[in-house]
This record gives sequence, structure tokens and C-alpha cells, in this order.
Amino acid sequence: MEEIDQVRLHFSPASLQLMNAILGLIVFGVALGMKVSDFTKVFRRPKAALIGLTTQFLIFPALTFCIAQILNPAPSIAMGMILIASCPGGNISNFMTQYARGNAALSVSMSGISTAAATIMTPLNMAFWGGLYLRKHELLKEFTLDFWDMAMIIFTLLIIPTIVGLWVTARFPDTAARLKKPMQYFSIIFFAVFVVIATASNWDYFLEYYYIFFSIVILHNLLSLISGYSLASLFRLPEADRRAITIEVGIQNSGLGLIIIFNEFDGLGGMAIVAAAWGIQHIVAGLTLSSYWRRRQVVGSEI
Repeated sequence: MEEIDQVRLHFSPASLQLMNAILGLIVFGVALGMKVSDFTKVFRRPKAALIGLTTQFLIFPALTFCIAQILNPAPSIAMGMILIASCPGGNISNFMTQYARGNAALSVSMSGISTAAATIMTPLNMAFWGGLYLRKHELLKEFTLDFWDMAMIIFTLLIIPTIVGLWVTARFPDTAARLKKPMQYFSIIFFAVFVVIATASNWDYFLEYYYIFFSIVILHNLLSLISGYSLASLFRLPEADRRAITIEVGIQNSGLGLIIIFNEFDGLGGMAIVAAAWGIQHIVAGLTLSSYWRRRQVVGSEI
């Protein structure tokens, strides 16, 4: 077992509960901008959403497994990469897509569906690709990838806040409209706090393994962005749809990843460092890309 695989990041129960509350609040804020009709649009013209979700839950996890095989990092780092690739879209992807002049309706629909699908797809991908990668490592003997435990975490932290947000939007539309924009902007602040909480008490470990951020995490995030745009381009989707899919695939819910790591993997160092570094990297990359696209006008498309 490599040195980083023996690292266990420390997290108090109170901090973990605060992390859970912050993630639930973020998901609730995203749901305030969603309607049930956003989901029905997917069934009327599902091509773009199917391409995006296929990239997110099938193509990107498979590519992650391949790149982990090539780079051959410590097992816990590879497991962190696979977990991040198995998570649904991040909480600020809708804001970034709108800012990038992408198809916001497609982004919202993908966020909602990927959040629901994550109850099954995240533990399934983690069990399949993680188990396949770890079959030759002793780390597999230490941790059991429990499908139902991860599904329950995702249901509690993602599905319930989404349902509550949809209910508030339908029942109190004026209140939802007033809260929508502030919640979008505050999501970035909340997420920053989320990452700070996860790293503050373990700062020495992050300094020691800084190279993970400057090599593996940046490369992994670029792979997600490139795979999203490439597949959307391959199927000749409109530019606005390409932008939405690229951001949805490239902005992963690393906050959820951190919670799974501390709940299911006892704060395993390599996994937690990858997830926390992703939390920083995808915000930087997403805002940079969306700012670049914002300066380039494109005719929007609807799902």
C-alpha cells in the first residue's frame, strides 16, 4: 500500500453535518430554477439530453478508468477520480451555462435528470469501475463498495432537496423567483465554504500532495470538458447545446463526492484530496470557459 493510501483525513461529526446541510441548501437553490415542464421537454426532443447524460454517466467514467490505467496513480487517487466521474453535474453548472450563452433549458433538464439518475448510476459506476480497477490492489480488501449506502446518501442529499425546491416553485412562484438569483450566486460562496471546511483541518496533507492538483486533477477536468464538447460535436448538435453539455459534464458534484468519501471511505486521503482539488479546479475552469464563450454570441436552442 502506498503512503497516500494510508492517509485518513480527519473530519468532526459536526463538520460533516454542516457539509450535508450546505449541499442540501445548494441543491434546493438549483431546484428553485427548475419546473416539472423542464423534464417533459426532454421527452419531446431527447437527443441532446441523451447525448449529454450518456457522456456524463457512461463515456466519462470509462475514459477515467482508461486514464487511470495509463497514469497508474496510487489506488486511492484513482478511486477519487472514478468517484468524481461517477457523480452528477455540479450545482453551479446552470449558472455557468446561462452565463456562457448556452442552452440553459438543456442544462437545467440535465441537472435534474442526472441528480435523479445518480441514485443508481453513481454507486453503480463506482462499484463497477472501482471494483475493476482495485481488483489487483489490497485497498479493495479494506473497503466494500456498498451500492445501497451510497444510493441512500444521494437520495437524502440530492433528491429530497430537489423535490422540495420544485414544490416551492410550483406552490410559491413569487417567492421562488425572488430567491432564485441570490441562491445561484450564493451557491459559489457556499461551495467555497464547503471546500474550505473539508481542507482546513488537513492542510498539511494538501500541501504535501499538491502535485495531484497540478497534474492529475487538471488533466482529469480537461478530459471531462473535451469529452462533453467532442461527443456533442460528433452528433452535430447546435452550438448552444454543445456549450451546455460541455459544462454539465465538466462541472461535477465534487461536494457530493466529499460527503460519500467521509461517510463510506473514512476520509481516505487520496480520494478526499482529489475531490477537494476538483472543487477548486472545476470552478476555475468553468468560469474561464463560460467567460470566453460569453464574448462569442451564439443563437440559443431549446430542447
